[in-house]
This record gives sequence, structure tokens and C-alpha cells, in this order.
Amino acid sequence: MTHTAHLVQGLDNDAVAADWPAIDARDVAWLRGRYPQLGTDVGVAWHSPRPLSAAALLESSRGRVFAKRHHHSVRDAASLGEEHRFIAHLAAAGVPVVQVLRDADGATAPEHNGWTYELHSVGEGQDLYRDAPSWTPLADPVAAREAGRMLATLHQASASYHAPQRSTHLLVARDDLIRAADPLAMLQADLDQRPGLAAYLARQHWQDELQRAVLPWHAGLAGRLHAEPRLWAHNDWHVSNLLWRADSEAPQVQTVFDFGLASPTSALFDLATAIERNAIAWLALEQQTDAARIAIALALVEGYRQVLPVSAARVQLLADLLPIVHLDFALSEVEYFNGITASPTNADVAYHTFLLGHALWFKGRHGQALLQALHAAA
Repeated sequence: MTHTAHLVQGLDNDAVAADWPAIDARDVAWLRGRYPQLGTDVGVAWHSPRPLSAAALLESSRGRVFAKRHHHSVRDAASLGEEHRFIAHLAAAGVPVVQVLRDADGATAPEHNGWTYELHSVGEGQDLYRDAPSWTPLADPVAAREAGRMLATLHQASASYHAPQRSTHLLVARDDLIRAADPLAMLQADLDQRPGLAAYLARQHWQDELQRAVLPWHAGLAGRLHAEPRLWAHNDWHVSNLLWRADSEAPQVQTVFDFGLASPTSALFDLATAIERNAIAWLALEQQTDAARIAIALALVEGYRQVLPVSAARVQLLADLLPIVHLDFALSEVEYFNGITASPTNADVAYHTFLLGHALWFKGRHGQALLQALHAAA
């Protein structure tokens, strides 16, 4: 399934062959027939280096649009529609999100030859982190404060949105296992419906490994999360998914995009994910330097609290949630790499480095310092 002509960002911050072929002239020709608003003279201006789908900027005399193509085993029209309805709700509530375009039949996720497509308007603002790897931390506490404010603004709008849980586990950030009284039992029960994950875990001592690395952080957490209401959340609040106003003296978020991981989790889950994504330099762990960006983490929380209140008890819960906020998503990546792209090497990285390694990092000196700083901010 590897396509050597197109390189994307690998899990080790390297350039690797893409799992999915790049969007090309054949895709463009088919999309032109479905989207009259594209016009007739359309070309590919840029290919995204993100690895989990094929994406590109399309340019024509009518302007630019962002196109994304998913394999049907990862996203079909129904599962993409779940994201698109959430985006539409946020847009109606005034959140600055990209517009999802409809084809001639009114569909937002047309399917063709085993692929599912989506087209978005190009968001306003500068993509300051477009070429940065997914785990690149946010560099500026002032920008982090603004990102926290915008996340709270999104949560204000999301509070009135009600929809069921996502229809897929693949590449979706859930908190089902974190909320479960017995995560191991829930995961075991799920495996019959998740053959790609089951096949991988059958080769691991997963119960013992999760018991050692992850579950110590889970003790008492499920009961405390009962008071946290379900909330549809972005669940991938990284600076690379934000566009920034160019004509502002202070950093200001102008557009929010990429809702691929969105699902009903909670506000604290989304804020903890924002800290995990933006305030820890995970790619620097091999250099054994301090990967924690405490000022960024505190600025995210501070900005969030400028818009929505977060009690001292909930800040304590936020800190305690942080070491395992990645649990469900890490397993979804294992499932994707083992069951969809048939990449055991990437599945090993998702399991050993991401799932187990990130949880274990919080037991070390630098992880403990970050958690202590968050506890003190309550």
C-alpha cells in the first residue's frame, strides 16, 4: 500500500513514503464533475505532508479549496458526515471554522472507487505551523493563551450540540476507556469488533503492560469523571490546526480546522489533549532533554479560564487526566497501522512509544514537574 513517489511525515519526524497515493489529475477531473464551483481549469498547488490521508490545495481561476481523500476503510460518507455536522453547528454559532463544500447533489462526502472525498474552503489566516511535525510544541505563551481562549469559545458553542458517539474507533479520539471503571475489561470486550487491534494485541502482553504503565494513572479517575458532562470536542487542538491573523499585533486565532478526531468526550479531555499536543516536545525525548513546556501548559489553561470558569477541583482533575488522555487514540492508531495500512513497525511505535512510553514519561522528573505545576495552578 506504500506509494514511494509521495513523501509524508513519518512517526520519527522523518520523510517516508506515503501510505496513500497523492491527489492527482484523475481525482481533480472527477471532483470537477461533482463540484461545479471548482470551474474547469483546476490544478494541484500543494500536497499535504500529513500521513493519515491524502490532502492537497486545489487552485483554479475561482480561487483555492482544500481537498481531502480518505480510503473507505477509514472514513465513509456516514462517518465523515458526523464531523461535517459538528462543523456546521460550530459555524452557525459563530466559531471561525472552515466551510465544508457541497457537491452538485448536496453531499459533503461523495464516494468514488473506494475513496471518500471532502472539500473545504481555505481558511483565513496564516498557517504558521504548516510544515511542522504533529508533535511540535507551541513556542509562544502569548499564542498559547489565545489558543486556550479559542478552545473555550469552541466549547461554549459545542455545549448545545448533541449527537451520538462516532460510528468508528479508527483515528478518533475517544475517552470511553478512561471513563470506564475497568478499562481492561472494556477493551477485551471491544476486540471482537476491532480485528486489526485484536490481532496486534494478541502478540503483546497487553494486560500486564497496560497495568504497569497506564492503569496506575487511572486509579480513582473514572469516578471523578462522572461529573464531567459529555461534550463534542475537537480532540486534536494542536497549533498546526489553527490559522492566525496576520494583521494583528498580538497572536489571534482566525480559523480552526481539522475535525477528524472529533467526538463526544469532555471539555477537560479536550483541554488536556491541547496540553499534551502543544506543551510537551515528544520528539525531543530521545535527546533526554526536558520536553515539558510548563509556561505553554499554564498559558493554555489561563486563556481557557478567561472565557470559561474551571474550578480548582477541575484543574486538579485536568492534571490527573493528562498522563492517560491519549489512551483511546493511541489504540486507534495501533488499529489503523496494523489493520488498515499493514505497517507493524508503525503499530509498534503507536503502542510502545506513544501508548506506553508517554504514560511512563509522566512518572519521570520532567513529567512530574509539569503535573505539579498544573496542580499548583488550581
